[in-house]
Amino acid sequence: MHAWLRGWIEARGIDEAAAAALAVLAVAGAALALAWLADRVAKRVLVRAAHFLTQQTDASWDDALVEHGVFRRLSHLAPAVVLYTMGSAFGETAAGWVERLALVYMIVVTARAASALLEAALSIYQSSDLSAERPVQGYVQLLRIFLYVVAAIFVVSMLLDQEPWGLLTGLGALSAVLLLVFRDTILGFVASVQLAGNDMVRRGDWIEMPSYGADGDVLEVSLHTVKVQNWDKTISTIPTHALITNSFKNWRGMSDSGGRRIKRAVSIDVNTIRFCDDAMLERFEKFDVIRDYVREKRAELAESNAAVGGAERINARRLTNVGTFRAYVVAYLRGHPKIHSSMTFLVRQLAPTDHGLPIEIYVFSNDQDWVRYEDIQSDIFDHILAVLPEFELRAYQSPSGHDLETAAGALAARAG
Repeated sequence: MHAWLRGWIEARGIDEAAAAALAVLAVAGAALALAWLADRVAKRVLVRAAHFLTQQTDASWDDALVEHGVFRRLSHLAPAVVLYTMGSAFGETAAGWVERLALVYMIVVTARAASALLEAALSIYQSSDLSAERPVQGYVQLLRIFLYVVAAIFVVSMLLDQEPWGLLTGLGALSAVLLLVFRDTILGFVASVQLAGNDMVRRGDWIEMPSYGADGDVLEVSLHTVKVQNWDKTISTIPTHALITNSFKNWRGMSDSGGRRIKRAVSIDVNTIRFCDDAMLERFEKFDVIRDYVREKRAELAESNAAVGGAERINARRLTNVGTFRAYVVAYLRGHPKIHSSMTFLVRQLAPTDHGLPIEIYVFSNDQDWVRYEDIQSDIFDHILAVLPEFELRAYQSPSGHDLETAAGALAARAG
C-alpha cells in the first residue's frame, strides 16, 4: 500500500522525497483512524455486550471479571492488532518498528489483563468459606510479580530485537542482585507458604502480638504484610515473615472450642476465716444450693468426731466458713446456665498473700460473644461478692481514705 500510494503521489508531479513522506503520513493517518475506530467498537460494543451478558446470569464469578476490569483491559488489544496488521503498509523501513511496537503494546495489555484476571479469581476465592482456612493472596501477588517480570523481559527483547531466552541467561548473572532487591518478597513468600501449610493464621482470626501493637481480627494475609484491626479500630500492619520469626497468640482455638475462659479470683480477708458453729450450719442448711452438702458433711463429721470424744477437741474435724463458701460457689456455678459443663471447671484456693486468701474461679462460659461474655462474668462475681457476708466473710480491700478517716475518728472518740 505504501509503495502504491507513493507511486500515485509521484505521478502527480511531486518529487520522490516529498512523495515518500506524504505516503507515510497518509498510511499512518489511516492506520491510526482504523485503530481508533477499533478501540471505540471494542469498548462501546464488545465490552458493553460482555457486561450486559454478565448481568443476565445468576453466577457471581462473571461479576468479579467486570468489577476488576478484565474485559475493559482486553479491549485495548483491538487497536494494537489493527496497527500490527497494517504494519506492512508503512513500507519496508518502518514496518518492522510498527509491528514491534504493536507487539510490545499487546504484551503490556495482555499482562495487565492477566493481572486483572488474577485479582478477579482472588476476589471469587475470598467470597468462599474456604478462603478463611487457606489464604492465597500472597500466592496471587507472587504470580502477578512473576507475570510482570516475564512481560518486561519480552518487552525488552522485542525492543532490542533479541531472543528472550538470551536475556534470561543474562539475568542468571544478576541473581545475587535480584535476591537482594526481592529479599522481602522472598521472605514473605516463604512465610506465606508456612502460614498456609501449618494453618497458623487465617483471615478473621483473633491474634495478639504485643511486639507490633496488634490485638484484634486479621483483615488480610498478603505476601508482604498481615493487616490486623485492633479492638480500638486502629489497624496494625505486621510483616508476614514476622509471624514466623516472632511469637504471637492466635485465639482461634478458643473460638473453635465453644467456650471462653473465666479466670478471676476473689481475695478473702483472712481475719474473717473461722470454724462454723451450729448456728452457722443451721443457717447454711437454709440455702437451697448447698443444703444437701451441709447435711451430708454434718453427718459425716458427727460420725468421724464420735471416735475422738467430741467436736470441741483440736483434733476433731470441723467445717470452716471459707470451705463452705467454696462449696457454695461450686454448686452455684454448676447450676449456672451459661457455664460450659464439659470444659475445665475449677474453684480453688491459691497461696495466701499480703492481700488475703485468693479463691480463684477457673471455668468456661458457653457464650463466646465478647459483650455477653463480660456480662456473664460480671453477674457471677456480683453475686459472689454480695453473698460473702452470708458466710461471715469479707473481701480484702486495701485501706482507702474513708477507712483511714473512720479509724481516726474512732480513735479520737475513744481518746475523748
